[in-house]
Amino acid sequence: MSAPTLWRDLRRFTAARVALGRVGNGLPTAAHLDFQEAHAQARDAVWSKLDVPALQAALGAQVVASAAPDRRGYLLRPDLGRRLAEGTVLAPRPGCFAIVVADGLCATGVQAQAPALVAALSAGLQAAGWDVAPPVIATQARVAIGDAIGQALGAAMVAVLIGERPGLSALDSMGIYLTHAPRPGRTDAERNCISNIRPGGLSVAEATAKLLWLVAAARSLGATGVALKDEQPVVPLLEVERPFENAADPPVFSEVSQPDGR
Repeated sequence: MSAPTLWRDLRRFTAARVALGRVGNGLPTAAHLDFQEAHAQARDAVWSKLDVPALQAALGAQVVASAAPDRRGYLLRPDLGRRLAEGTVLAPRPGCFAIVVADGLCATGVQAQAPALVAALSAGLQAAGWDVAPPVIATQARVAIGDAIGQALGAAMVAVLIGERPGLSALDSMGIYLTHAPRPGRTDAERNCISNIRPGGLSVAEATAKLLWLVAAARSLGATGVALKDEQPVVPLLEVERPFENAADPPVFSEVSQPDGR
């Protein structure tokens, strides 16, 4: 049984599983098999690994590891992924801005998108007067490992670029977590998050612009998290090219250029 035309039309606008149709009380065989395949891919993506040498060469970064001994330990013991491995040494750089690139729950998007974002972010931060420390690549890492790295560096702020939990329609999503005055014990309520950074979501250019705005606001406020509201001005999708005098003279619209050129 096919889906109504109006439902099928929704599939043009989303990768979500809508308008799949049904056979009796169940899904069509093709939709069921597609779901099973996507679920298997998402499970496999959790075990994906960063190509650390390639990423290190692209970023000129130092590499550290969490206290998790391996991927299995990382998945079973989230607390170990929040701590640095014993004996980790980082050269202090008081007052700097720290950038951490972490594998998280899916390394695919980080591998592809982190180099471009780190380059754009570093340039923007330096233009704003920040001392930007060399990036740190963290393996088997959770978000809170940025607190330990930030404290070791003496950083004023840390941005953790990390692979997000894979979904049934996205295996390449990266998130960014910004924390002011990082130190172990910070909670998620003290961070700001930018998520869904991927080709089918928020572009690298848009994410960089959002992060730079949050950094400037956090610097002024002296805090991140629930205290810092995302009030970045919104760019309208359409703008009026010329005024119109009456209803018989309709406005002419054009697309507004977005940061990534769309």
